[in-house]
Amino acid sequence: MKIIISGTVDIDPEKMSAAMAAGRPLIDGALTQDGCLDYDWCPDPTTEGRIRVFERWASQEALSNHFNNHWYTDMRDAIGSFGLRAADVLKYKVELEEPVYDETGTPRADFLTEKKDD
Repeated sequence: MKIIISGTVDIDPEKMSAAMAAGRPLIDGALTQDGCLDYDWCPDPTTEGRIRVFERWASQEALSNHFNNHWYTDMRDAIGSFGLRAADVLKYKVELEEPVYDETGTPRADFLTEKKDD
């Protein structure tokens, strides 16, 4: 079972560039951890001072190891130093994943491999 973390972190808008520069080596470090599939923080194009968070982890164990690693604690401490105003970050268990597009190139909202109720 994979885990996705997604959400937003709001900081002082004037400090966005400095926050992203400080976060870059920490993001790069997190990406080296076992079980880290994606780790991305980027400025939200529609809300000043908002950082969009997206992470994918191969397992709960990998995420737990991340939370006990300096890449996580250093990022937490760094982002807090840039005027943390709010955070809304959630984790999701992924039990089924499929491509968005089917073999004809059509985007699908349904899951083709899920058993259909009759």
